This record gives sequence, C-alpha cells and structure tokens, in this order.
Amino acid sequence: MLTKSKVQDFLKEIEVDDLVSNFQVMGDDVYIDMTSHSPAMHEKKKLEVAMKQAFASEFGEQINLKLKISSPELPATPVTNEIKGKQIPGIQNIIAIASGKGGVGKSTVAANLAVTLAKMGFKVGLLDADIYGPSVPTMLDTEGQRPISVEVNGRNLMKPIENYGVKMLSIGYFSGANQAVVWRGPMASKALNQMIRDADWGELDFLLIDLPPGTGDIHLSIIQEVPVTGAVIVSTPQHVALADVRKGIAMFNMESINIPVLGLIENMAYFTPEELPDNKYYIFGKQGAQFMAEDLGIPVLGEIPLIQSIREAGDVGRPAALQENSKIAEIYTKTAQNMVESLVERNTNLPPTEAVKITTMAGCSPKKK
Repeated sequence: MLTKSKVQDFLKEIEVDDLVSNFQVMGDDVYIDMTSHSPAMHEKKKLEVAMKQAFASEFGEQINLKLKISSPELPATPVTNEIKGKQIPGIQNIIAIASGKGGVGKSTVAANLAVTLAKMGFKVGLLDADIYGPSVPTMLDTEGQRPISVEVNGRNLMKPIENYGVKMLSIGYFSGANQAVVWRGPMASKALNQMIRDADWGELDFLLIDLPPGTGDIHLSIIQEVPVTGAVIVSTPQHVALADVRKGIAMFNMESINIPVLGLIENMAYFTPEELPDNKYYIFGKQGAQFMAEDLGIPVLGEIPLIQSIREAGDVGRPAALQENSKIAEIYTKTAQNMVESLVERNTNLPPTEAVKITTMAGCSPKKK
C-alpha cells in the first residue's frame, strides 16, 4: 500500500524534496506539484522523464504519477537580452527549420508548415535559405516568377512572391531553373542577407527559414543576422539521420548561440499505402525520433507519414497540407499547433534571443553581441 510518508521519504532520497511544493497520494495515483530549476523547456522535460522513471523503478509500473512542473519565478525586474539593431521590423517570430543531414524532407515539411499556419489565420513568410539547392519555387508553384522592386520609406526593397497566403523569397527566383549557383560562402551569405534585410516582408506572425542541411556558413550567417526565436529539427527515424540530428541540436544549444529547440518533427515516420490507409509500415525504423527526443528532453511536434500524395503535391506546387479534410492536412495542423504551443511556452519563460557575433579565428569561440 503506497502511503504519503513513503513518497515523502523517497522524494528526500532522490533529493528533489526541495522542488516539491505539494503532493497527494490517492490509491495508485500520486499527484506532485514541483518547480523546475530552470525555465527551459528541455530541462522541465528532463525532470519529468527522470521522475517517472524513478517512481516506476521504486514503486512499480502500476503507479500513476501525475506531475505539474512549474517554471521558477522570475525576478521582479527580469534582465532580458538586448537585441542590438538586428530585429526585422514587423516580424514577431523567426523559426529556423533545420536538419542534421540532407534527404529527410526538411523543405517539404517547411512548405507544408507554412501553408498550414496561413490556413490557421497567421501571417506567414518563408525564406528559402538553401542557396545551393532552392526548392521553394517548385513546391509552392511560383517557378519563373521574379520579385519586383517597391519603394518603402525611401528605400527600394524586394517584394516577396506570394502564394497560398505565404510570402516567400528564394535564390531560385533570381537564377534560371537549370543554372547552378556556384558561390563561395561570403557571396552566399551576402545574398541571404539581402533577402532578409532588403525585402518588404511587412507584418508577419512567423518567418520560417528553410535552412540547408548540416551546420555550416549559412547557419552561422542566419544566427549572426537575425534573432532566431527558436529552431525546429526535421529527421527520419533512421539511426544515421538521428546521429546527425544530435550535432544540429548541439549547435543550437551551444552556450554562445543558445537558440531554443522548439521540438523535433519525425518525417517519413511510417509508410501508409493509399489502398490500405489504416496500415503502417515502419520502413526507416520505429519511433527513433521519439526515443531521441525523450533522451534530449525536447518534444516531438509531429510524426509525418510517407505518403505518395505528399511527393506528388510537392512536385506540382500545391503542398499536401492544402488538401481539405485529408489525413495529411490533419497531421500537419496538429504539428503546427504543437509548434505554436512550444513557441508560446518559449516566449513566456525565456528572454528574446540575441543575434550572435561569430569569431572565426582559430581558438576563439562564438560571442554574443
């Protein structure tokens, strides 16, 4: 029989009693209110996972632990990080869509998230930061279009291309369909900077930035140039893809960069044939991203299936999330909702992200401006 005194002794044993403000025992249900050491989402998640594992190990799997983990109280006059001249006027949240490796469907996910957020009523922009392999013009049916120049407050700015309620810019609008972009890093970074700073984005709730795979010049240019609110990581369940995900998350979690990871999206989570819509075949492995997310203390925002219509929709320039009353539209809507919830929690508990000054000299680490 589980008693309150046993739980109290166990909380002291695992040295978390100072974090607990209240707890009750009702049969096999244990209700605990506690405060995390840190307001960071991944730290709260780690605490939750550790508590559940400890209670299951001590009292058995039949115990139902119901936790309410609060953030520590902020000081009366909280100190926030100053963003020194790097805001983009009118843009509320900047979300980096990243992946550890190529071929995981990151751009497809970014395009579908963008149109889903627009369907939900948000004002959305999408910046294709994959300078060497731009795909936004194809996926959003805007190939062959060219941004026009508009005058805003005495400045000539690029007007983003708009379709499906999403404003977008890509190097693909400035290069021919069969023209290779052969640039060194500084040239690519300059082009990216122009698409960010010399564009009339207007008022946006979200600017999604579709990053190239890996951790290179473009990633550093982005975090130097704009205060990224948070990052979303896209991966498949494959072990080789997840190994690279760890590196990507490690980059955002570096103390000198410190961009919150809002969560992980598992793409191609399972295969569902059109003729057998209720069947799931785990071609690339099962729940690999789920296990990694639990290990790293970050949420899984969604599991996107491998469905033929997603590929077909991307090829013809109409993202699958636009298919009314479809399973894939429902999945992307839930994924976008989870991302927004994670973002709201991040904005509530953490100060604004600074733009980062990167020092590339040997032996020097990145520093904040």
